[in-house]
Amino acid sequence: MATSVLFDAPGPKTVARHRVYTVATYGGLLLVVAFIAWRLQQTGQFAYDLWEPVLTPSIIEVILVDGLLNTLKMAFSAIILAVVFGLVFGMGKLSDHAWVRWPCWLVVEFFRAVPVLLLMVFIFYQFGGVTNGDRGAYWSVVAALALYNGAVLAEVFRAGINAVPSGQAEAAYALGMRKFQVMTIILLPQAVKIMLPSIISQCVVALKDTSLGYAIAAIGLSTVSRLVYIEYGNQLQVVAVVALLYISVNLVLTGIATWIQKKFVGEKNPIDLTRAGNMDGGQNTGGGV
Repeated sequence: MATSVLFDAPGPKTVARHRVYTVATYGGLLLVVAFIAWRLQQTGQFAYDLWEPVLTPSIIEVILVDGLLNTLKMAFSAIILAVVFGLVFGMGKLSDHAWVRWPCWLVVEFFRAVPVLLLMVFIFYQFGGVTNGDRGAYWSVVAALALYNGAVLAEVFRAGINAVPSGQAEAAYALGMRKFQVMTIILLPQAVKIMLPSIISQCVVALKDTSLGYAIAAIGLSTVSRLVYIEYGNQLQVVAVVALLYISVNLVLTGIATWIQKKFVGEKNPIDLTRAGNMDGGQNTGGGV
């Protein structure tokens, strides 16, 4: 068995101690779950009358169609706009021209600092959201999420481009390429691999932040669930179902993004440095490096 190059393998006492910690942790979590279940039972939260509405086909249809589908639409629209916003302003912050770089810096820092809920409410009431009904609320949520997440992604793009070794750009400039060509042809394709985990995380954040749309009555999971539990008085049950939907969608999104990363821009399994010297069984006598 190959040993790690970063730390020594734990000894028997350490392994036993870690097993004790693991058992104690699982035991503590089990006690917490059991206590929560006991409290729910004591307060009658497992009564069928409270769960019956979320098991009714008509209510399920409302939650899935009016709630989940609209939430996915808002998240998808916001993510697309945020990526475009982040790419433009992230590259703008790397511009050699101060009249481009400083306005981009100001815009990015401003929208990173403003709370999403405040931005959402401001856009809704300032730009006619009250008179435009559901569509006004929908686009207010999308615009707020696009501006905030786009500002965060601008920093992600900037950091990802700066993380590419400088020799790549220097070689491209030596070939006579212009900065825009260097940025789009040389740096961005390499930076995607570095940026993708952060982009995935920001997509998940955008999806979860659509729940803030309840503040302006945007039709989504949070708003629909609120209407359901107000009608039937089963807040815990409805929230549990909605939370399960959010978790499921986020797991699917993370799984798809991870597959894309491995399929198109991901690296193969990391090289085991402890075995690198023995790959040829000690028979490599040529002039290889």
